[in-house]
Amino acid sequence: MADDKNNRDFRDRDHVSADEDYEVRYFAKQHRITPEQVRELISEHGSERKTLKREARKLRP
Repeated sequence: MADDKNNRDFRDRDHVSADEDYEVRYFAKQHRITPEQVRELISEHGSERKTLKREARKLRP
């Protein structure tokens, strides 16, 4: 049986929520930076995932 298209998720996958610890930890682990650095990036550049990925690459050694 196919998925019910009327039952959609309300979350926006294009953004990282600084309020959700699991999202911050997951993003940090993916990009090998600390959760504190993720929160700093979000405060400086906003929560758009594409922008955060670009900025996280600059922080890696």
